[in-house]
Amino acid sequence: MSRIPLTVHGAEMLREELKRLKSRDRPRVVAAIAEARAHGDLRENAEYHAAKEQQGFIEARIREIEFKLSLAEVIDVTRLKLEGKVVFGATVVVSEGGQEEQTYRIVGEDEADIRDGLVSIGSPLARALIGHHEGDEVRVAAPSGDRLLEILEVRYE
Repeated sequence: MSRIPLTVHGAEMLREELKRLKSRDRPRVVAAIAEARAHGDLRENAEYHAAKEQQGFIEARIREIEFKLSLAEVIDVTRLKLEGKVVFGATVVVSEGGQEEQTYRIVGEDEADIRDGLVSIGSPLARALIGHHEGDEVRVAAPSGDRLLEILEVRYE
């Protein structure tokens, strides 16, 4: 099995979600199933079937998170001694053709949210930026055509 890269923040988010699922959500759905059972005939009991379906989703998510954490390689970029090199976990400020600056942080797949500037390590943008340095120009293959980005700043936060 290959390792799953996670930032320190991403690993903590998964641990918090796992804790919430086990300590709050799972007991709540078990109680809902017990209450629905008390209403009688289970074949026509919509509350029972909905609670059982929700229980399935919760148990699947718990297994998924536990699996990911077991394979996680947590990378703390604040401890790396790098000088302007783009790596997993780095925050990168880029500009396209002297236009407005954009800031991205390269994160694991579970952490990615482009609205917050968090790009997945597997995205074309992250793959193009990895290994380059401040001041480099990088060509990114995008669906709308190639983009030429200049790396203005790399931070490890």
